[in-house]
Amino acid sequence: MSSQPLSPSNFKDLFDSVEAFLFDCDGVIWKGDELIQGVPKTLQMLRSKGKKLVFVTNNSWKSRSQYAQKFQSLGISVSQDEIFSSSFAAAMYLKAKDFPSQNKVYVIGGEGILEELQLAGITAFGGPHSLVQEDANKTIDLKQNCFVEHDKSVGAVVVGIDPNINYYKLQYGTLCIRENPGCLFIATNRDAVGHMTALQEWPGAGCMVAAICGSTQKEPVVVGKPSTFMMEFLLKKFNVSCSKMCMVGDRLDTDILFGQNAGCKTLLVLSGVTTQSALQDPSNNIQPDYYTNTISDMVDLSKVVCTKH
Repeated sequence: MSSQPLSPSNFKDLFDSVEAFLFDCDGVIWKGDELIQGVPKTLQMLRSKGKKLVFVTNNSWKSRSQYAQKFQSLGISVSQDEIFSSSFAAAMYLKAKDFPSQNKVYVIGGEGILEELQLAGITAFGGPHSLVQEDANKTIDLKQNCFVEHDKSVGAVVVGIDPNINYYKLQYGTLCIRENPGCLFIATNRDAVGHMTALQEWPGAGCMVAAICGSTQKEPVVVGKPSTFMMEFLLKKFNVSCSKMCMVGDRLDTDILFGQNAGCKTLLVLSGVTTQSALQDPSNNIQPDYYTNTISDMVDLSKVVCTKH
């Protein structure tokens, strides 16, 4: 079944049947550090109508508290409890698995992952920098006697978006996964690209994850979208059934698939990575329930619906 463009008639049906809107962030709320036009008034309108708002992001570079600060810096009031990031999901996954307290986590990724792991009581190192070793600045000189020592107590390697990725990090993560018995390989997400800046797309966490997949010949546990792992926490926290949720995102293979996997209604916005031609390409088999240009279209449609009624 093909997607329907959002219109006054189907918007009312969608709006009346939904108690909570789940929003992706990159490409939906902002691009890089620039807010997408009309976002504040849209969120304000939804809150005024009694809708619950949740922000579900695959970008693991920041923690939930850092994302709350970013929202605030852009003039939007969002509480930390309304934010679910893949960095948080990685920490919650390890906690759910009763990760042994004597084990450590090696992080290829950002400060957000380290912070969320620390909040969960898990010892982690790596990331963009470390008090023990500046991984971001390490170089490898492949001479005859080159040998990288790795910590045998590492019980999991978490890989996310990492602009400081280098050969040392790849080798260290590979050694932990290959040589430490039972070491988990966790990916925050596998997004191929993302709007890290407003002007263009950049390689996403999927590129870093793919490198470790190649060197270890192993597939990771993915905790971000489209995995429904985060949905378990959403359901417990907000007490809303999936059928009364609508996932709003700009990516078909993560956001929309996440919503569909969980049984939510789905709305694709064309303000991020997916174009209308990509959506309607015959080879695309992921069809959202609805699509529209930006989330601010909901404000205009709500006015039309109110005028008619």
